Amino acid sequence: MRPRSKFSLAVTALLAILERDMVVTGREFIVFLLQALMQPLFFLFIFGKVLPNIGLSAGNFVALMLPGIVALTTLLAAIQGVTLPLVLDLGFAREIDDRLLAPLPVWLVVIEKVLFATVRGVIAGAVIFPLAVWVLGANYAVRSDRIALLCGMLILTACAAAGIGLVMGTIVKPEQISLMFTLIFTPLLFTGCTYYPWGALGTIRWFQIVTLFNPLTYAAEGLRYAMVPPLHGHPIPTLGIPWVLLALGASVLGTVILGTRTFYKRVVS
Repeated sequence: MRPRSKFSLAVTALLAILERDMVVTGREFIVFLLQALMQPLFFLFIFGKVLPNIGLSAGNFVALMLPGIVALTTLLAAIQGVTLPLVLDLGFAREIDDRLLAPLPVWLVVIEKVLFATVRGVIAGAVIFPLAVWVLGANYAVRSDRIALLCGMLILTACAAAGIGLVMGTIVKPEQISLMFTLIFTPLLFTGCTYYPWGALGTIRWFQIVTLFNPLTYAAEGLRYAMVPPLHGHPIPTLGIPWVLLALGASVLGTVILGTRTFYKRVVS
């Protein structure tokens, strides 16, 4: 019997670790859904049901807002899927050592963390759609001719968020995690074009420029391009999709490289 190659052993170990993490998540799937969907549920209800019914929002506001909620939910679920476990794994108990003893290089341990967080983010984002159908009813409007792009945007958004979570999880100390989430997520939420299209900020030029430094802006605009049907026969203006893909791709590459380096510094002595 021929001995298995190092590459084969590494791939087997990677898939085994990923499968373990998915099984654990499956056992806590209800808790995961509650954590991921509680905030979007109330956003959809208040902004998509209550405000339109009392005449305090325009008819097309729901269609413009829904992609932002999908982007935000995907991003938060993916970030939390890698940041919190990493902070615990790299803490005093050093639970990460169990994974480092597996027959795979250190960088593949990082990739597994990113893949797992990406899957969590995509699941959370995808569940928003049936939730939106249920809450919004007749106000639900998503175009069906860009499904492939929509799926690609969900995956790319989750990957970018997982990279951000990787960097956070490797540089933040356990006692600072609650403060870090407050300092990062609040500006991330309100400068990410979640509730408004980027093109509408033309009258506030300085703020429009600020939003370009937020990856959530590109995720929301890309999903807006893929989801929002034409309004009055005209497509909704968004950031150019090539720029969206370029920015998110650069974010994935940059954060994974940086996160891998900071991970090495924490675990390799």
